[in-house]
Formats: sequence, C-alpha cells, structure tokens
Amino acid sequence: MPTFAYTAIDTTSGRERRGVLESGTAEQATSTLKSRGLAPIALEVSAPKTLKATAKTHIKGPPAGSRPENAVSAVSMHRLTERKTGSRRFAVGRMVSRKNLTLFTRQLATLLKARMPLVRCLQVLARQEKNSGFREVLEVFAETIRAGGNFSDGLIQYPRIFDRLYVSMVKAGEAGGVLETVLDRLALFMEKTERIKAKIKTAMTYPVIVVLLAVGIVAALMVVVVPKFEQIFSGLLKGQPLPALTQFVLSISYFIQHHFGFTLVLVASVYAGFVTGRKTAVGQRILDWLMIKVPVVGDLALKAAIARFSRTFGTLLASGVPILPALLITRDTSGNSYVANAIQSVHDRVKEGESVAGPLEATAIFPGMVTSMIEVGEETGALPAMLSRVADTYDEEVDNTVNSLTSVIEPFMIVFLALMVGTIVIALFLPIVSIIQHLQ
Repeated sequence: MPTFAYTAIDTTSGRERRGVLESGTAEQATSTLKSRGLAPIALEVSAPKTLKATAKTHIKGPPAGSRPENAVSAVSMHRLTERKTGSRRFAVGRMVSRKNLTLFTRQLATLLKARMPLVRCLQVLARQEKNSGFREVLEVFAETIRAGGNFSDGLIQYPRIFDRLYVSMVKAGEAGGVLETVLDRLALFMEKTERIKAKIKTAMTYPVIVVLLAVGIVAALMVVVVPKFEQIFSGLLKGQPLPALTQFVLSISYFIQHHFGFTLVLVASVYAGFVTGRKTAVGQRILDWLMIKVPVVGDLALKAAIARFSRTFGTLLASGVPILPALLITRDTSGNSYVANAIQSVHDRVKEGESVAGPLEATAIFPGMVTSMIEVGEETGALPAMLSRVADTYDEEVDNTVNSLTSVIEPFMIVFLALMVGTIVIALFLPIVSIIQHLQ
C-alpha cells in the first residue's frame, strides 16, 4: 500500500500540519485527512519500502476512469489556492472587516436564490469588490469550484476570514443542497450580531470620551495651573502650613512635573500589562469573570452572551449541523471563557445521552426561562425555532439594557468629571480663604 507524506491545514487552528499515512489511493488519503479535520495542500507519494526515494507529486488530474468534471481533486484545489495567493492566505484576513464579510454573505445568498450558478455569483461579487485582497480570494474560490472543488474547501484556506461557524454551516448547506438557505441564515445571524455589537460600542463610547476628557483636564491643571498657585501660596503664606488636601494636590503636581517621563512609562506599563495579561488564559478568565459579575455591565454582558449562544446554536441546528459539533462550534464562538466552559460541560453530558436543557440549567449561568424554553423545544422537536425565539428575546433585552445603561451613565460621568475637577479647585481655594482671613 502506498505511503503518502502530506502537508495540510488544520481546520480548527488554521496551522499547517505535516505527517505520513498509508492509503490505497490519493483520493482515499484525501478523504482520511478531511475526516481528521485537515485540509490537504500537497501529497508526496512513494512505495512503502522505498520511502527514501519519494518523488514529490501534486494530484492534478483524475484517476483512470473518473469523470472529466472531477478532474481536479481536493488536493489540487488546495494547491491551486496556495499557488494563487501564496503567503498572503493569512494576511488577507486582517483586511476583511466583519461588515464587509456580512455584506458578501448577504449578496451571495441573494444571487443564489435568483438561481445564478455559484461560480457566476463569485465572479460577479469579485468584480464589484473594492478590497483587492478579498477580490483575489473570491477569484480563487471561482477557479476552485470550476475545477471541481467545494466552496467549503476553499473557505478552510482562509481561517482569518471564515471562522469555524461559517465553514461548518456552508458544509451543512452543501451536504443538504440548501446552500442559499444556509447563507441567508448565516447573513441574518451576522447582521444581528453586528447590530448588537454596534449598540454596545455606542453605549460605551460616551463614558470613554468623558474619562479621556477628565484625564486631559486634570493633567492640564496639574502641569500648568497648580504650579502657579504654589508660587502664590509660598509668597503670601510665608511658611505657614497648607491644608492637607492642598498639600496632597501639590505633591501630585510636583511628582508629575519632575517625573513626567516616569509617569508616561508607568501609564504605558499598566496599559501594556493589561493588554498582555488579557491574552493569557488566567488574565482572560479574570476579565471574563469581571465582565459577567460587575453590576449593570455584567448583566448586559451576560444577556449578550446568552443571545449569542442561542442564535449560534439555533442557526447551526437549523442548517443541519449535528448537535455535538454544533455545541463545540458554539463553545468556540461564545466569546467568554466561563460561558465556553459551561457549553463544554453541556456537550460532555449530551454526548453521554442526556438532553440539552438539564445540563444547561446545572451550569447556573443560564436563567431558568432559557432552560425551560429549550426543554420545551426538545420535547416538541422544535429546538432550533425555540432557540431563535430565545435569541430574539435576549436581543431585545440587550437593546433595553443598553438604552437604560446610557441614561444611567451620562449623569454618573458628569458627576465623576465634576468631582475630579472640583477636588482640585477646592484644594487651590482653601489656602486663598486662609490668606483672605489673615489679611483681614
């Protein structure tokens, strides 16, 4: 039996993998690699006993007796993509925004519903695409499909653009012959997700601006205004002790003036430590815990996580993805490690034969209303529809929470800014009162 040395892309992590396996034909080797979650790029074929004398071979044509339209195997298709884009495969992902990807998905679903062939759809979208990197990707997809490959196999090559959720749903749509329906659901899912993100971002923009404004005003007062008052105090009070609050403000001003470089380094170090810490497992876990436990903000984050879970899980099930892979994909796209751990425990118990509602309730993260609706959905055989209702309900809850949060944050931030500036002003006017009394 021939031995194949392969180079493939791990569909989960997007990393390149190398190894060897024995298989009867190149097509069987390709199928084996796909079943392991690997997307083949190239195969090196040799006889079992002459492994050292391998000759590098890329599958570019069909085996004897195969149909002409299948002339290019999956391995050739991946080689074609590699040749077309080279090392840009991963760099392109940084240039494609979620908004652009959502628009592409909606347009592709619309064109497919109009009974336009997939290759033609991709050609049309590639011509009107303004992003040169993404346009090149779409052209590669069109060439791949013309060569006999699948759309989902092309998506795997660009993990920075198309995540596991996207690829899995497209695979399910291809298997069921309902790609246009699945893409329509996927576009709707992405549109609602982006809408919620935009609302949350808008709600957080105001407090961020106020905090930056407060920091700028305080820094200006400490560096420019406070030193001048210090000179006035030293000339008029003639060694008399200053009030404690005034002395505290003057000390901070003195430190900032004479250690400005150290202050900048300290601020930069705190920011860098935060950014670096959130990338570690422990730091991300702490941040995720704070996101769902902090009053007001935690309630918003939890509702958004529940809406995302319900929308993702329901969309995958409605598209034909089996329940266990759907749970794993939902776990990986949850965006919160605590929610991800809860979904993993649900997956493990469902794998042992339990339902979804019971383990979900045992996590103590999802409210009783959610688990009850899911339980009803399982009993009636309408779990995807019930999950969609839960997602719609919590999307509305997120909208209401964002609106109320905005109305609460505005006066709070005004008071915060007033306290910051007012404390400095009071500290500067206390000695002036003492000077006036002394003169009288």
